[in-house]
Amino acid sequence: MSHILSVLVNNRPRVLARVSSLLGQRNFNIESISVGQSEEKDLSRMIIVTGGDERTLNQVSKQLSKLIDVIEVRTITESTSVERELMLIRVTSEPNVRMEIQGIVDPFRASVVDVGHDSLMLQATGDRAKLDTLTELLRPYGILEVARTGVIALSRELNQTSLTTVI
Repeated sequence: MSHILSVLVNNRPRVLARVSSLLGQRNFNIESISVGQSEEKDLSRMIIVTGGDERTLNQVSKQLSKLIDVIEVRTITESTSVERELMLIRVTSEPNVRMEIQGIVDPFRASVVDVGHDSLMLQATGDRAKLDTLTELLRPYGILEVARTGVIALSRELNQTSLTTVI
């Protein structure tokens, strides 16, 4: 089972390395990790997706909370959050099938962001399942490259998450 952690950290060099190293040393697999500036200038927010049971999740949260540059760790549940991922995907596209591909991507609200002689680059956002489905529908056309950001998420209400604060 996958879990999503929102980790607020000081925006300093090597913080990402320390967080990922801690998880790796304890044999926690990182399914995805996204890092970016938060609502405060000197803080960054890491969204980490990791697997395991509740006990594992609690252990990961406690270990992260012990790191000096970690300000807070929140567990985000799918039912109380908004999750998104960005995907860029380049598919083989002869001019005669471009309208067909456009018909596939339109319901996914994906857009064409680059056109080559024999390929299209598409941009899509949504949850993992939506992007996985779009990828599978495009596979018969020939997928040349895929880049995905990993999950980013925010709780709908702050009081609906469990919170560990480090002072």
